[in-house]
Amino acid sequence: MSDDAGVFKALADPTRRQILEDLRPGELTAGEITARFKISAPSISRHLSLLKSAGLVTERRDANRIYYSLVEERLALCLGGFLSAVCPEQIVLRRRRSPTKRAQ
Repeated sequence: MSDDAGVFKALADPTRRQILEDLRPGELTAGEITARFKISAPSISRHLSLLKSAGLVTERRDANRIYYSLVEERLALCLGGFLSAVCPEQIVLRRRRSPTKRAQ
């Protein structure tokens, strides 16, 4: 499986996408992540492992806790590369711009 395929596999699951959104403001412990979901700690651990394998999160150990952080650059480069490969540039750029009023 290519590196990018691992990213898309990771993004295919709604729980993993929510974990990435939850990590956007900053790092969280495994326990803090688990508390946000109605699934077991081992299930969250498997999701985090897959996200880590895809390069979308990193972990840092501190005493008895494991902290997870989003790897924004990896996500942006993978998705940006895919969009550049399959979408006309003007569509990608148009979606980034915020709507503006036309000059009279």
